[in-house]
Amino acid sequence: MTLTAILEGVQAGKLDVGLGIFGKAPDIRRTPFFRFSLMVIRPDADPTLRRASTTWPALKRERLLVMTNTSPLQQFINKHLAKAGVVPQANTLIGSLDLQIAMVEAGEGVAVIPSFGLPACRNRRVMMSRLINPEVTLDFYQIRNRGKKLPSGAEDFTSFLQAYISRWAGCAGIL
Repeated sequence: MTLTAILEGVQAGKLDVGLGIFGKAPDIRRTPFFRFSLMVIRPDADPTLRRASTTWPALKRERLLVMTNTSPLQQFINKHLAKAGVVPQANTLIGSLDLQIAMVEAGEGVAVIPSFGLPACRNRRVMMSRLINPEVTLDFYQIRNRGKKLPSGAEDFTSFLQAYISRWAGCAGIL
């Protein structure tokens, strides 16, 4: 389900809550749910290229594989690329995070991804490093319709999910 479909479902009252990267929207209560960092992934072809961190300006020398401009995640990343003076090539637009990771593994370029994508990289031949100068975080939100009362158990489920993600992210090295 796309972020747009989730937002529309919550606005229409068909979904009680949604989770994802959402901007402000009418009649929607947006609550920060979790915070992730932006990372860069590159093919794991040369051990000498392994590094713990990469600066945004260093991406100017890289072939960037980016998602489509309709992706809220890519819009967020593009804003930070522009601040660093990095212009991705328009012919590398990709429709999903999984495909982006696969193309990096195939040696087609590098990609900026949120740290919540790192588990999808685990069985791939890619290297990961934290983006710095500046380090950029991405808020993951829970959204709900302001005019609709949540069903019983929704708050308990939300608390459970936050605790689970916190444990998972800590074990996965995402935080």
